[in-house]
Amino acid sequence: MPDNALISLTGIQKRYELGEQIVYALRDINLEIIRGEYVALMGPSGSGKSTLMNIIGCLDTPTAGTYILNGKEVSSMSDGELSHIRNMEIGFVFQTFNLLGRLTALDNVALPLVYAGVSKKERTERAKAALNDVGLSDRMSHKPNELSGGQRQRVAVARSLINNPSILLADEPTGNLDTNTSKEIMALFDEIHAKGNTIILVTHEEDIARYAKRMVRVRDGVIENNG
Repeated sequence: MPDNALISLTGIQKRYELGEQIVYALRDINLEIIRGEYVALMGPSGSGKSTLMNIIGCLDTPTAGTYILNGKEVSSMSDGELSHIRNMEIGFVFQTFNLLGRLTALDNVALPLVYAGVSKKERTERAKAALNDVGLSDRMSHKPNELSGGQRQRVAVARSLINNPSILLADEPTGNLDTNTSKEIMALFDEIHAKGNTIILVTHEEDIARYAKRMVRVRDGVIENNG
């Protein structure tokens, strides 16, 4: 594993037993992502890209193989250890935003810091700074239903970065947005990448994938093009 490799996947498999039948979602995946890279993970529905994303995001564990994230072997960790890794190492941005409707933008952004045991004063200061960074300093007290789709996704991006994670993992981040708003969100990702953040963008849209600096194509559970 190179010194600057943030992610190293070796011989990763994911299989499911359906009665007497064994179905492989992933077969012998080998992939390295260097710290500071901007990678698009592409593939059609059923290709295995979502399974691969879940393993990279520590939302699932492989059946076989080794996954090293930021120097830690995570492929055999317990659920509790994986939960800690997710909170501290990975920032998630989802197509459906995943904001809590009863909380303000500020409280949604601060939520990961609650789980990390950060004091209320520091949580508020860091959440305000994060919202300011994504251009929402005037929307901090608004709840999700008072925000546009693009503003909600900006809140989600601010939340994903609040713990200074090793990776920003974005799953179809523009899937619920119109064309102009999608361009605004992808421009925001460009700014985040320019600051040195590692971004993994999961998408099936070629025009969105082109914002990344490298494309990794998955088909039938294998990597057919490593970019």
